[in-house]
Amino acid sequence: MLYTNHFTQEQWVRLEDPHGKPYFYNPEDSSVRWELPQVPVPAPRSIHKSSQDGDTPAQASPPEEKTKTLDKAGVLHRTKTADKGKRLRKKHWSASWTVLEGGVLTFFKDSKTSAAGGLRQPSKFSTPEYTVELRGATLSWAPKDKSSRKNVLELRSRDGSEYLIQHDSEAIISTWHKAIAQGIQELSAELPPEESESSRVDFGSSERLGSWQEKEEDARPNAAAPALGPVGLESDLSKVRHKLRKFLQRRPTLQSLREKGYIKDQVFGCALAALCERERSRVPRFVQQCIRAVEARGLDIDGLYRISGNLATIQKLRYKVDHDERLDLDDGRWEDVHVITGALKLFFRELPEPLFPFSHFRQFIAAIKLQDQARRSRCVRDLVRSLPAPNHDTLRMLFQHLCRVIEHGEQNRMSVQSVAIVFGPTLLRPEVEETSMPMTMVFQNQVVELILQQCADIFPPH
Repeated sequence: MLYTNHFTQEQWVRLEDPHGKPYFYNPEDSSVRWELPQVPVPAPRSIHKSSQDGDTPAQASPPEEKTKTLDKAGVLHRTKTADKGKRLRKKHWSASWTVLEGGVLTFFKDSKTSAAGGLRQPSKFSTPEYTVELRGATLSWAPKDKSSRKNVLELRSRDGSEYLIQHDSEAIISTWHKAIAQGIQELSAELPPEESESSRVDFGSSERLGSWQEKEEDARPNAAAPALGPVGLESDLSKVRHKLRKFLQRRPTLQSLREKGYIKDQVFGCALAALCERERSRVPRFVQQCIRAVEARGLDIDGLYRISGNLATIQKLRYKVDHDERLDLDDGRWEDVHVITGALKLFFRELPEPLFPFSHFRQFIAAIKLQDQARRSRCVRDLVRSLPAPNHDTLRMLFQHLCRVIEHGEQNRMSVQSVAIVFGPTLLRPEVEETSMPMTMVFQNQVVELILQQCADIFPPH
């Protein structure tokens, strides 16, 4: 049904949505309303109305009546990139009949016919696919890493969902940006001050979200508001800086959090000297526990230190060590001895500096290259004894344990050479990888093999 206004000659087509609710469509400027415009009366008020191509003043109802209008409607391309904080792997762009009304942005599932017809022939709406509440939302122009398309807006709702909105026409997408930003700004007045501040300013963008503001007592639907100038923007940013400064000043110090037990320094990846000092021990507690557990379960287990344990279980044990001081390796979760040996090897691999310090690496390699056997043994022994106390004492406990493993070689099939191959690259490595790494690895293994063979001489009993 077609309605013609005899005063303005405007024509409006009456249509219905899928639920049977009537609305009116103006083919001239593609605007949509729930009700027909009222006939002008003397001294009318002009209200702000957005359309597809721009903003045009429209005649409003008399002061005692309020005309409910759609803020904006049209076809946009959109995709959802996050659902309540959870990032979606793929972007599915599609054309959608989009309606902005009453602080809510609704994306409808367009049929192929309506998408092809565009704004000029919206024969019917289909089921709403996404509904975005603008209260507390943020809006910005999407950066290039979010989408390679041009003219893309990024809309984030309060529940953590994120949407990309796009149109090929820069003019049209700019009017949408203006309308959505105004809706966000108007609704932010109803939020608490903290939430209102966060909804008006986007920390990820240099652009002001919503360049409109109005006093609460003067606010009315679709009313135009004065633009916020540089002074107002600077004031908002100053408030944000003040809030951040107060928040940072209230934060407790790292030391106080450690003293209260909220933060526990990690074991894996911690420097050996710092770990021993913190635990007030000569050898890290975890190393002692692992060695005791392995020897208690039997040194005759096949492939000890050579066979890898379950990686997931090893990582669980690592997490337990880093976050809980009460470690019990007799717990059923760690019943596989290869999990314990794997965790011990991982501990040594993740030391910031290996058990043989970087400063001693070249000296050990030079010593193992010596042709004279007696001189070679003496140089390696002297180098080991010159190591820092935590390194020396930890090496002593580890190598004495490995010697006991080798004593059961008939059962566990771990010879001196096998143990040296497993521990050589872990305990002794250069600070910067060299081009001749295969040859260097041979020397690393030979150093460990020599110390194992002469363990009683290098680490004499106390």
